[in-house]
Amino acid sequence: MRIGAIGLFAVPSAIWGSTWLAIKYQLTGVAPEVSVAYRFALAAALLAAWCLGTGRSLRFSRRDHAYLVAVGVTLFGLNYVGVYWAEHFVTSGLVAVLFSTIVFLNPIGMRLFFGTPLTARTFVAAAMGVAGVALLFLPELVEARGGGTAAYGIAFGLGATIIASGGNLIAQRNQRAGIPTLAGNAWGMTYGAVVAAVAASVHGVDWTFDAHPGYLLSLAYLALFGSVIAFGAYLTLLRRIGAARAAYTAVATPVIALALSTLFEGYRWTWVGALGVVLAIAGNTLALRRPPVRRKAE
Repeated sequence: MRIGAIGLFAVPSAIWGSTWLAIKYQLTGVAPEVSVAYRFALAAALLAAWCLGTGRSLRFSRRDHAYLVAVGVTLFGLNYVGVYWAEHFVTSGLVAVLFSTIVFLNPIGMRLFFGTPLTARTFVAAAMGVAGVALLFLPELVEARGGGTAAYGIAFGLGATIIASGGNLIAQRNQRAGIPTLAGNAWGMTYGAVVAAVAASVHGVDWTFDAHPGYLLSLAYLALFGSVIAFGAYLTLLRRIGAARAAYTAVATPVIALALSTLFEGYRWTWVGALGVVLAIAGNTLALRRPPVRRKAE
């Protein structure tokens, strides 16, 4: 069944809006790199089983594998190691704010590597969206200016965002080369799990596992919904509308994360937060609007 662009936008936005909170349950007694390796190893196994069960080929050329390694390193490996470490130092909401800056990076990357033109509307929409998300978490941003652990969180978060933006561009190249989304994700997540495992070895962390329900349920949710389903929808959206516009899911997800925080964590609304929601939604709407079609003069 074909899903329209709005549906493909809504699925990863809704899921990733909740995964920021779910990641917190992964930061118990297990190192971030190890949790990332577990997550994408499980997601890759699920995708590979689905591909084999539905007759989808998992065979690719050596050249294709080189690019699948690249997308695994950036989009699934180092990106998420940075995200998990960022949430180790600061709240999930602040990391979501930092990650929303990808809406600036993707259009610039598309311009540099694919020659996609930049429009004034792109920058206006991005500015509105990021400003709105920043207003939602203004107290945390102010606190981060004091340095300390919050400064480490910002560094990891921004680094992860830059790496993820590069992964978006590589994924766009892979799709233009005809690499199928599901089979490509199966290999990409496999390589991402390997990269996370290598990072764990380099960092010298212990390979532990948390058998408590909170860790197990969040791991299953992040692997199935946050990885298999969300990335499947997102990369399909990326193929249809391009990395620049698809990146606006990073603006929508913190708004959803805030709604969940209101329900489950007692977030207290202010007029500044409400204004942030309005700006973020307006930015998303402007980004997703198609430019008017100009009719030829008769």
